Amino acid sequence: MAIDITVARKEREGMKTQCMNPYLPLSEHIPDGEPHVFGDRVYVFGSHDLENGNEFCELDYVTWSAPVSDLSDWRFEGVIYRKDQDPYNTEKLPLYAPDVVKGPDGRYYLYYCIKFQDSINVAVCNEPAGKYEFYGRVHYKDGSVMADGQPYDPSLLCDDTGNYLYFGFAPCMINIPRYKGQDLKGGSVLSLEDDMLTVKEGPKVVIPSLNYGRGTSFEGNEYFEGPSIRRIKDKYYLIYSSVNTHQLCYATSDKPMEGFEYQGVIISNGDVGYNGRKEEDKLMSVGNDHGGLVQIEGEWYIFYHRHTYLNQYNRQACAERVEIDENGFIKQVTITTSGMNEGLLSGNASYPAVYCCNLTNGHMGALSSLGRTNMEVDFPYITSEDGERFIANMKEGSLAGYKYISLKDTKKVELVYKGNGDGRFEIATSLWGEAIASIDINNISYWKCSSSEVVFGNEDKELYLIYRGTGSVSLLTVNLIG
Repeated sequence: MAIDITVARKEREGMKTQCMNPYLPLSEHIPDGEPHVFGDRVYVFGSHDLENGNEFCELDYVTWSAPVSDLSDWRFEGVIYRKDQDPYNTEKLPLYAPDVVKGPDGRYYLYYCIKFQDSINVAVCNEPAGKYEFYGRVHYKDGSVMADGQPYDPSLLCDDTGNYLYFGFAPCMINIPRYKGQDLKGGSVLSLEDDMLTVKEGPKVVIPSLNYGRGTSFEGNEYFEGPSIRRIKDKYYLIYSSVNTHQLCYATSDKPMEGFEYQGVIISNGDVGYNGRKEEDKLMSVGNDHGGLVQIEGEWYIFYHRHTYLNQYNRQACAERVEIDENGFIKQVTITTSGMNEGLLSGNASYPAVYCCNLTNGHMGALSSLGRTNMEVDFPYITSEDGERFIANMKEGSLAGYKYISLKDTKKVELVYKGNGDGRFEIATSLWGEAIASIDINNISYWKCSSSEVVFGNEDKELYLIYRGTGSVSLLTVNLIG
């Protein structure tokens, strides 16, 4: 039977469409997202993974943007910088996590690094999403290239006190042959002259690595990679990926180049730590994480990425609302399907199954990457084949979760699936909760639609599908029918 898998993005007052995680088209993989508001649009600058790829950041830099008034309306701005534009990248190696800042001269500066090259390189453009041109490499006053402190993952801030560049890579907890024996001290900062290339002061380590964290406020949450700097009122907020890799933590200081103290976790792409969740109970397979904060129309958001497929090289851009309280504290938020949407998602719409915010068999392993192996591979995962994106390998006890949705409007749940499974999908409204309905599943080699009538409560807003049965099931679409 033919199945229409188009997402029904419902018209709503004040918004053209719904906004979900991931917020970009499902074919697009933009990890390490740095969000910035320039004018009346928010731009996301990040790395660029190849869907079903086998290495980090295989593609050229592209940019997406949306009007600040409608975060569902993302526009592809095209390629802003190619690997072959850098004169030092003769082998066209991957371009890693970038950032863009508006400099003192009003131009836009793209800072980036190249795989296994110990430098931070810069391109420049007259507009945020235009065609950037190579500008130079960050260097000391004598002209020598700044190659200290493992110069990866640049993040920039230009304010009334100066121009600041944060960077660093410290994989002390991972056996990467290239960095074996190196003194990996942590995340660093330096200040730049107004030419945006010449080091004025520094670098200085501001967040310690695992090797140097004992006895500091960072112990247990030391620096790994991915710094992202913001100034909020009179404080500097430095977001970073900790040694736990899947979580974004933050530290604050009254000064840009010293005095940072650990404050807490903002988000984990396995929901570890949220409401006390333990590492072994993570709700997704996890890998690295990297993102940043942005304020849009008075609301704060944390941008991050999630993982698909069975390795760390297929990452998609996500975002959640956060609150900064009167004391400047940010409480950890949960990962959701609704993301930046204004309110709950519609309970009368069709959703690709891969919009799940939780996907677990109860004991998810970490994803593999170069030089490391994954001993636990038999878990459910998101993948794509022939242009179709779906959840694969759901076995007994596998759970897919969706939140937050206005389920009081839903009268029937319809699933599009295939596989050699024989059993049922239980429908619950709380994590691992009691089933309120179920949908029978049969062994079938093509996409099939099955459904069940469901009575939800007025306050229900979380939907969980738990497979009970034999074999393995792939899940394509979740239709909610009012």
